Amino acid sequence: MKTYLVGGSVRDEILGLPVTDHDYVVVGVSPEEMVHLGFRPVGKDFPVFLHPQSQEQYALARTERKVSRGYKGFEVYASPEVTLQEDLARRDLTINAIAKDEYGNIIDPFGGIADLEAGVLRHIGPAFTEDPVRVLRTARFAARFGFHIAPETLALMNEMVHNGEVDALVPERVWQELARGLMEHHPSRMFYALRDCGALTRIMPEVDALFGVPQPPQHHPEIDTGVHVMMVIDYAASRNYSLPVRFAALTHDLGKGTTPPEEWPRHIGHEARSVKLVQGLCERINPPNEMRNLALLVARYHGDVHRAAELRPVTIANLLQGVDAYRKPERFEEFLQACSCDFHGRPGYATRPYPQADRCREAFQAARSVDAGAIAKELARSVSDPSRLPVAINTRVSETRIAEIRNRLESLA
Repeated sequence: MKTYLVGGSVRDEILGLPVTDHDYVVVGVSPEEMVHLGFRPVGKDFPVFLHPQSQEQYALARTERKVSRGYKGFEVYASPEVTLQEDLARRDLTINAIAKDEYGNIIDPFGGIADLEAGVLRHIGPAFTEDPVRVLRTARFAARFGFHIAPETLALMNEMVHNGEVDALVPERVWQELARGLMEHHPSRMFYALRDCGALTRIMPEVDALFGVPQPPQHHPEIDTGVHVMMVIDYAASRNYSLPVRFAALTHDLGKGTTPPEEWPRHIGHEARSVKLVQGLCERINPPNEMRNLALLVARYHGDVHRAAELRPVTIANLLQGVDAYRKPERFEEFLQACSCDFHGRPGYATRPYPQADRCREAFQAARSVDAGAIAKELARSVSDPSRLPVAINTRVSETRIAEIRNRLESLA
């Protein structure tokens, strides 16, 4: 029995990055022997065990054979006869196929260290094409490390798109990889990589459609809507914003991809079209509700926030009501963060002030100071017809909030 540290933990250690999870491969032992040694089996698709003391994962060395389409279409073979090199050979990229033995010796049969030093993402062999998730993973690693994809690997990814293998991806794996990619320091690199191999138009056609669509140059020096959205998500990453904010930043302008060319570079009504496209995208990739809900609000209302200096108090009050700011103040702050990303995600705008968000915050604080409970008690004593009480309360609360917003904004002028 021999145990090796493998995969990402070895790769990150070589790169000098923090290592949080350790994965081990065990060679020369059977599942029954692992149980006898006190390991607890947890693997459903292949033999994986938890160490009796550390609870870290130990997998038996295994090989895989493709038997059907999709990332689950594999027949797994694990036995004491499977070698470490055979196990490493089934992995996706050379940088993920490096192992370290118990004495600290590095085993690198596919040149992973050289590719780490060169900043290259390179597949190990033709079996790379058997798992469509590898297209997403490779693009995500491009975002994480800033490495470039080897031409021959990019060609295989392109082949997987054109032969339909990528179409077998299931929503949960698509979302899992997209979410992890969005949380990297430069998430745009993932989407550019997916676009380079043709996968973006299959996975997120609404985002792919933004590239090549012009915007007014006086407001958008970058002109191209796709480039703008990439700048927006990179700005969100530079501010270390949450995943819901980054997803909303990615999807806020989807409607511009459906503007008729004869109307370019203007995009009148793109907010409403964006809402419908975000709904369709979320039905397809199934992100958590918190992602979906914030993305829909940003798509619908980001233009109003940008025009905050021009809006009347009643319109700002309607905006606060529309985004449900009173019940979800934390989400309202994320909403403003996503709007600020849209503003700053343009050449020369990264350090410019964005007073519109602060104006909305001031308006919210003013409106929030209204004591709706006190108003309800007062009206309960003065309204003779109980059936009219709910409408009377809502009307009074709304009017009082608008008045408070007006007073606060006038004091700031």
